[in-house]
Amino acid sequence: MITSRGWRRVATTLLAMCAAVLPVAASPAGATVSTQQSSYRAMPEPSPVDVARAELASLNVAVPRSMAGYSRAKFPHWAAQGSRCDTREVVLRRDGQNVVQDDQCRAVQGTWFSEYDGKTVVSSREVDADHMVPLAAAWRGGADEWETSERKAFANDLEHSQLIAVSAASNRSKGDQTPDLWKPPLKSYWCTYSRAWVDVKHIYNLNVTEAEKNALSEMLDTCA
Repeated sequence: MITSRGWRRVATTLLAMCAAVLPVAASPAGATVSTQQSSYRAMPEPSPVDVARAELASLNVAVPRSMAGYSRAKFPHWAAQGSRCDTREVVLRRDGQNVVQDDQCRAVQGTWFSEYDGKTVVSSREVDADHMVPLAAAWRGGADEWETSERKAFANDLEHSQLIAVSAASNRSKGDQTPDLWKPPLKSYWCTYSRAWVDVKHIYNLNVTEAEKNALSEMLDTCA
């Protein structure tokens, strides 16, 4: 189960989900573009490396739990965020530049830099909102015992380093793999990636495997 510290942070996430309002105004072309920036500017900064090392050391090491009963539907994701927007569209607007949205809050134009592979993407069709710790990986790490409300908070967490817009190609390559099986092709991002992964697992009190822990430790070693 999530720790008491984690629950406080989950509660903050749920409040933010309820309070988030993203006003938009019509553009001459009939699409919409926000007149006010979201309260989110980028993926929240994870813990610094020294804190991340302590968090990693505190994580419980265990074999992966069974995938029996797993379904993405058990993690209600892309929750409503106000003004017809959902969590995915908040992430795409937050992480992009000059993002234009239609009247359903869908990103139809913009530029996104994918931190995983260093690619610049100019089509919203080629951008995904990735869960830093994938839903299936969370399930194997202990989320199989959570309540649905806990899994919903995890899948829509905009307050911590759990969601990021990246190229669809890199997201599909990653799938639900842990860092011992997949790392961002852009090695310069390994420091942030490992800090973010550890922070999320620490916040939600999720298990790691021995191989996963070793890979994360090696990635933290790349931090300047």
